Amino acid sequence: MLTTIVAEKRREVEALPPGPVTVELLRAALAARGDPRDFLAALRRPRSGDVALIAEVKKASPSAGVIRADFDPVAIARAYEAAGATCLSVLTDAKFFQGSLEFLRAIRAAVSLPLLRKDFIIDERQILEAVAWGADAILLIAAILDDARLRHFHELARGAGLAVLVEVHDAAELDRALALGAPLIGEVRAAGKTVKQIQEEISKRLEKFVTDAAVTVILVKAQSYKFFVTGKVNKPGEYLVGRPTSVLQAIAMAGGLTPFASPKSIKIVRKKGGVDEVHQFNYKEVSKGQWLSQDIILQP
Repeated sequence: MLTTIVAEKRREVEALPPGPVTVELLRAALAARGDPRDFLAALRRPRSGDVALIAEVKKASPSAGVIRADFDPVAIARAYEAAGATCLSVLTDAKFFQGSLEFLRAIRAAVSLPLLRKDFIIDERQILEAVAWGADAILLIAAILDDARLRHFHELARGAGLAVLVEVHDAAELDRALALGAPLIGEVRAAGKTVKQIQEEISKRLEKFVTDAAVTVILVKAQSYKFFVTGKVNKPGEYLVGRPTSVLQAIAMAGGLTPFASPKSIKIVRKKGGVDEVHQFNYKEVSKGQWLSQDIILQP
């Protein structure tokens, strides 16, 4: 069925106005529409109880047929809002779910909740369409998008300020989705923490959204860290290393000093506790085996 739906969706997008969709174009469309509603912020702060609920406005489905014959999308949306729903998901596919983009616009005018356009997005023009009709978030289905399009659509929407919900069906698709980032969890800094500590932190952040989440953290490999060598060296720039590196080794990696360098007044700057620390380094002394304590190990 999914293949059939996507084939129909390809025919539909052919009728959309041509032209590339950019982050700037989406931002302009959002600004012109006004009334910004933060989908992710709403999920972080449930309106009732401890669980954030996305309630769905859907008339029909291919498997169930017509779900509600006396379908009134606005009345349903208002009932959801009155009952404490956090956000609304609005089906806009016409052929298979009897949805409509008109539902988005009508519901937006009637309620104050953030809205998700739930459809089968395979083209960036559908994202612009979602903005124009009143969506604050879009659904991306991993099963119908390759990695390049999944990442492109995600970056396009997030760059403009739209939230993105990624639908996955198995572990492989979940891995692809997590590679895009998990904004409800946020970034978890791994440096200086054990695997168990990282696992506990992620579990704690997930408590709001998933009951008894089973979190497994596996160390695949230790990542390299980077440092910058600037000034009068032959190859200034950014360097990535995966092993302990001293100042003298870093200078060698940068091609050594130029004839115009002042070897006695080299400085190493690194942050510690949010404050810049400055260490002096005398290249002449260290290269002669003197005051080797200056040749500190660079830290990430």
